[in-house]
Amino acid sequence: MNKKVRKAVFPAAGLGTRFLPATKSIPKEMLALVDKPIIQYGVEEALAAGIEQIIIVTGRGKSAIEDHFDVSFELESTLERRGKKELLAITRNVSNMVELSYVRQKEARGLGHAVLMARDLVGDEPFSVILPDDVIDAPVPCLKQMLDVFNQLQGSVLATQIVEGPAISAYGVLDGKQVAGNARVMEVKGMVEKPKPAEAPSKNAIIGRYILTPKIFELLEKTPLGAGGELQLTDGIKGLLETEKVYGYIFEGTRYDAGDKLGMLKATVDFALKREDLGPQFREYLKSLSL
Repeated sequence: MNKKVRKAVFPAAGLGTRFLPATKSIPKEMLALVDKPIIQYGVEEALAAGIEQIIIVTGRGKSAIEDHFDVSFELESTLERRGKKELLAITRNVSNMVELSYVRQKEARGLGHAVLMARDLVGDEPFSVILPDDVIDAPVPCLKQMLDVFNQLQGSVLATQIVEGPAISAYGVLDGKQVAGNARVMEVKGMVEKPKPAEAPSKNAIIGRYILTPKIFELLEKTPLGAGGELQLTDGIKGLLETEKVYGYIFEGTRYDAGDKLGMLKATVDFALKREDLGPQFREYLKSLSL
């Protein structure tokens, strides 16, 4: 293969029902984590990993995502006229950060279908997939860690985290064996979707980062619809296992499920505490609470 991963696909056409009523009019990807929409954290991670092009799969009611990454002439001229140089720089940085392309998923038919919608824009090259709901705080960007594994082993890479106890039943779980000399890398032999704890083949749960070879598109086209009439990405990856090597990678860092209310609250607290402008005062406020 020996091809560089240049593109990242962001599936962003979901309905966001877990955050209703807020997501009745606001895309869940635009919900703010402190002062940035959650999708921007993923875009910044991709850029820090060396990704050159972002492909966002959108749907009806998602125009706010495009507006966010577009130039806002009225806002910029107002900030410039008022001498708000710092805010102007922040605004321009968002619109200038990367080349973005958009493709429309007319009907929410699962993660596999969303990835398949990006086929023409990805072309015949390996690519990454980032789920905006999964915000990952790591000294080395999670995707960069995965790209290092991909460049070494030249096979698809799935990000995983160790999940203990009953919580494993909420994830796709990998079955495989550790790669010699690297405790964080597993060669995948199979995967089980949401197993009972006693039936889970490992503690390696798949989370929202993938590096995939273009073969996945051909397989997704042939994959029958699964539960709920949706095309599952994991079903396509199972097909990939029959012809190519696939690896699981236990990333270094902290993952927040920002598609879940509790996960979003945890992320907000942790990210706010790390901010130089907010952290000290926020920490004192938390100490004052009678918990």
